[in-house]
Amino acid sequence: MISIVYSGNRNYFEGLLMSIMSVAKFTNEELCIYVLTMDLSDINPVFAPFSEQQINLLNEIVKSKNPKSKVLKIDLTDAYKKELLHGKNNNNGYTPFALLRLLMDFIPNLPDKMIYLDVDTMSCSDIKQFYDQNVDDYDFLACKDYMGRFWIRPSYCNSGSLLMNMQQIKKDNLLKKCREMVNKTKMLMPDQTALNKYGKKKYMPFKFNEQRKIKKDTVIKHFCKGIVFFLPFGFHIYNIKQWEREKVHKSLKIFMFDDIYEEVDKLKIYHPEYFSKT
Repeated sequence: MISIVYSGNRNYFEGLLMSIMSVAKFTNEELCIYVLTMDLSDINPVFAPFSEQQINLLNEIVKSKNPKSKVLKIDLTDAYKKELLHGKNNNNGYTPFALLRLLMDFIPNLPDKMIYLDVDTMSCSDIKQFYDQNVDDYDFLACKDYMGRFWIRPSYCNSGSLLMNMQQIKKDNLLKKCREMVNKTKMLMPDQTALNKYGKKKYMPFKFNEQRKIKKDTVIKHFCKGIVFFLPFGFHIYNIKQWEREKVHKSLKIFMFDDIYEEVDKLKIYHPEYFSKT
């Protein structure tokens, strides 16, 4: 069984759906997918959790490939309000849902080994290749951040795709240390920066978190921010997600997910309410 964890809110359902569909497409393994969410709609109407109906649909998707697979929703509202609500990083370029993985030590009975994926990732081949890596003696395995290794420091990693050793993470109190830093220090990329500072990590090849063009050996494609330079001194920063299909086709020249787009379109016909924005 492969255990995977995502986090987010109901407005990112289409991205979550596409990511999970891509994972299921390329593996025959039993999947146990944890979806971390919370209800902060009392603070911002946009911050609503994934609905039970959305989770049920995700279960149908994974079970259609392997009947033993399942998707579980984990509500961390209480833990977030207690541990992170009043910290210094609730208002930045990322939603507070990005911080939910820093609360995973509050979730009982999690597997010792888990893949964490951002919702803007897509599998390009069997994710078992990542899951089968040896994570012993490390908190997590990660790939370097394509831009951060130049602009921040050479060892800076991207946290959008991680292979997590939950036993070691708990032993090292990693998530508690990260929460304390996030609460006390204002940062541009708070959870990622905290994980970089305190995490005992092993670096993996970019095929497990490909932040640029998809290659023949790519396992996970991450639709994160990128930069294009123009001679002599110009540059353009882009941030195209997999659900922005026209941009994916025209700007990124990626067409390998078109079958998934077609399946999503069919689901939108029968379940339009699952894709409505709050």
